[in-house]
Amino acid sequence: MNKMASRLTALRALMTSQPTALAAYVIPTADAHNSEYIAPVDARREWISGFTGSAGTAVVTATVALVWTDGRYYTQFEKEADLALWTLMKQSLPDTPSLEKWLSSNLAEGAVVGVDPHTMNREEWTPLESALNKANMKLVAVASNLVDEVRAQLCDPPPARPHHDIMPLPVKYTGKKAGEKINELRQRMSEKKAAALVITALDEVAYTLNLRGSDIDYNPVFFSYLLLTPTAVKLFWGEGKLPPSVKKHLEEEGVEGIECLPYSEVEGNLVTMAKELSERGDGKHSVWLPVDASEAIHRAAAGLGHVKKPLTLISEVSPVALAKMIKNDVELEGFRQCHVRDGTAVVRFLRWLHQQVDQGASVTEIQAADKLLEFRKDETDFMGPSFETIAGAGENGAIIHYSPAREGPQRVIQSKDMFLLDSGGQYKDGTTDITRTRHMSLATPQQRAAFTRVLKGQIRLGSALFPQGVKGNVLDSFARSSLWDVGLDYAHGTGHGVGHCLNVHEGPAGVSWRPYPHDPGLKDKQILSNEPGYYKVGEYGIRHEDLVETILVTKDSDHPKAAGLVGDYEGRGVLGFHTITVVPHQAHSVDVTLLDDFELSYLNAYHARVLATVGPTLRARGLEEDYEWLRAECQPLRRE
Repeated sequence: MNKMASRLTALRALMTSQPTALAAYVIPTADAHNSEYIAPVDARREWISGFTGSAGTAVVTATVALVWTDGRYYTQFEKEADLALWTLMKQSLPDTPSLEKWLSSNLAEGAVVGVDPHTMNREEWTPLESALNKANMKLVAVASNLVDEVRAQLCDPPPARPHHDIMPLPVKYTGKKAGEKINELRQRMSEKKAAALVITALDEVAYTLNLRGSDIDYNPVFFSYLLLTPTAVKLFWGEGKLPPSVKKHLEEEGVEGIECLPYSEVEGNLVTMAKELSERGDGKHSVWLPVDASEAIHRAAAGLGHVKKPLTLISEVSPVALAKMIKNDVELEGFRQCHVRDGTAVVRFLRWLHQQVDQGASVTEIQAADKLLEFRKDETDFMGPSFETIAGAGENGAIIHYSPAREGPQRVIQSKDMFLLDSGGQYKDGTTDITRTRHMSLATPQQRAAFTRVLKGQIRLGSALFPQGVKGNVLDSFARSSLWDVGLDYAHGTGHGVGHCLNVHEGPAGVSWRPYPHDPGLKDKQILSNEPGYYKVGEYGIRHEDLVETILVTKDSDHPKAAGLVGDYEGRGVLGFHTITVVPHQAHSVDVTLLDDFELSYLNAYHARVLATVGPTLRARGLEEDYEWLRAECQPLRRE
């Protein structure tokens, strides 16, 4: 407690000593690339607040310290943060003021608010600046991050920024060479009349060059920027030297004349480019930036403070984000195949876990997560987990993004527990993300009802038909309707995009009660999650998560509702989902009386497909006990 208080005291002293004293300092959960998951060097909000959740924004003033976060993290915040020092702002609730409104209403006129411009993108910066200006306040860019300075003062400096080795991902996995991707981007640049395209998101650089890294845990990316012009390719990475294997890969992929420069030189290089373009004086040389690029990169690319008239910027959704959202046929087949291997590992784990608990063995949540990793390591092309495994027994399952800590007391999984397992794997040919909820003996009637209502929502979304181009938020209510019928709900979105051997959460499309701001509308060949849930705080949590592929549906398609089609939405085209996750649900936790005939048929057909898909793999490996367990789990459910 004293340690956390001293951190706030030191930060407040530093705020006061700035050239213009800061009335408030904003600390987003962000790195310079707008990454969802960040490296320890960028975990500033976590260090200052003690709250480890992956989303949230801290604000520190002379008298208060607050964190805005969403419903996934309320319980976690209250467990981790010192509530005598920090106040939780529940941003999912309608009566919670936004960060902009709170600052405008609680600071005095003339107040100055500071932010590190590397940690806030242009879309976040502009409305905050406008709101403060209207209140006669000012937003200033503080180039040197104050939390980093406090860490140095307190002899707890942040770790070095990682620049680990990068790995080529061959075209047999990616389906398209890097040179082709760059040519397509240059065509888009020509259409936009853009003199340059700056790629700032780490997964977009990795995707474009067909390279992978390990600078952020669970995300196969590397700290870098990519600058494209009609004639040049510049990669800002590490100390500016590419290893021979990477050079050879890029040459084979048709990337000609790539120049590698130190990572730290990107802003200076952009300023130099802005000066050169400004000197041409024709006003036709715009720079194309993703809208989620940092404010610092926007300022450098415009030449702000370095040219008389800042350059015009095209600030839009990145063309790379839109391209990688649609998977090619090689990527899609990779997704399907890695899910068979991943399903094999998860089935083996679930059988093992039930056997251990049934025999009275002591298995902690951490031991369960480690055992699942052992099984995944047996699978071809496995590279590591795609996120930190959520293994929540009993009351811990109600913490939506819970992960068991290795330090301190360990929660043992008991026979009376509902156990929620949310995990995934990175494979060279795809990425997996699956949640299964299992009661370790027999669920109560209340638990079975909740389990079944969540499953009904997953089936309703998974079997839905809808017009091509519909935005994901339109579909969200399908997954919630059975819970809503009895006054229940869950405080997270229903689906997110998934990268191909990339970030497990990928925009710009998704399914949520809140619209994804840049969702271009659903199209054929996307990969999304389907994951409704229910959480009874202090007792248990339930979530069912599959990954699904968006498919075009006609009357002849292999889809449970295809035969009933009588139109195609006046030519817009019919989309549906095909579930690629192949792991059974716990049959004896299903209340069959709550399922209608279609839902029962759908579930039985799914389990038959799981057995037909994973079963032969288990038998071919001589894993007869695992096969028999799977066969029993996949037996058809019938009404009594």
